[in-house]
Amino acid sequence: MAADRLYLDHAATTPMLPQAQAAMVAAMAGWANPSSPHSDGRAARAMLEDARRRIAAALGWDGHVLFTSGASEAIAIALTRAKAGRIITSPVEHDAVLRVTKEAERLAVDGDGRVLLPELAPGSLVAIQHVNNETGVIQPLADFRRAGLLLFADCAQSAGKLALPEADMIAISAHKFGGPPGIGALLIRDLALVEPSGGQEQGYRAGTENLPAIMAMAAALEARGDWLPVAAALRARLDAGIEAAGGQIVARDAPRLPAIASYRMPGLSARAQLIQFDLAGISVSAGSACSSGSLKTSHVLGAMGWDAAAAGEVVRVSFGPQTSAGDVDRFLATWTAMAERAGR
Repeated sequence: MAADRLYLDHAATTPMLPQAQAAMVAAMAGWANPSSPHSDGRAARAMLEDARRRIAAALGWDGHVLFTSGASEAIAIALTRAKAGRIITSPVEHDAVLRVTKEAERLAVDGDGRVLLPELAPGSLVAIQHVNNETGVIQPLADFRRAGLLLFADCAQSAGKLALPEADMIAISAHKFGGPPGIGALLIRDLALVEPSGGQEQGYRAGTENLPAIMAMAAALEARGDWLPVAAALRARLDAGIEAAGGQIVARDAPRLPAIASYRMPGLSARAQLIQFDLAGISVSAGSACSSGSLKTSHVLGAMGWDAAAAGEVVRVSFGPQTSAGDVDRFLATWTAMAERAGR
């Protein structure tokens, strides 16, 4: 990435931490198949199981850790093989959840995208995102821990930043907290909650484990710092500047992860904004990055009551540990100039 570019798309993927890169290179140097019975394989297995314990400890998780290729696969395993009476989710979930729950009941959300939880039948599995990937809204998952219900939490955006919620199953993805892409995990309290498929990972996920990436994920979790207070101050600065320039903050009054925010620029489409920001050397996005680079009307904003025209003028800004006040000021200056031109 060019040195003069400003990267504000950490919710899509965040750069690998140096500690993660070093751990990945070290694992590559002596890598063998962890399922092989020879001494090299046994050494790899020992590294793998040590990383599994380290990841659980770093997250404060006392259940099982099943390695996957990322949060999307963890979601698919949990929601297509769950032993549950029915699956219930919301219309503001990530596409990875919506794709595998097409027949599921969708709960209503309020104008800020917070899920409204009615009385539900015992034995139901409720699948809810901890932090929304477009708006940063934090769902009150403690309210979903009711007797007789199972809770699946998509923690792709919150793991490594916020404490994990109390849940029966959790999906995480390493490239959201400074690890490499292509590795994640399904955290599960009781393996009996899902049907096994055979193969590796105690019979729940077939395929040779990606040991270098797993070692890097463990290192990334252990190296993460508490940078959210700084991010909160930066986002407050950005929020104030956007409103002063005539912009609109999505879910302004809802609890939000400090690292993610979405803003509407009236009069200029998100597509046009992204082009102009890119030409100015600034990387931001419009909604999720999981649609093959396509721009489509946000289903999240639609569920929150936004009409297509307004939703089509929203871009997402997301911070990382190295984001500075100077970065925010540079983005604000560019945003303000664009908004002034759009209003003429």
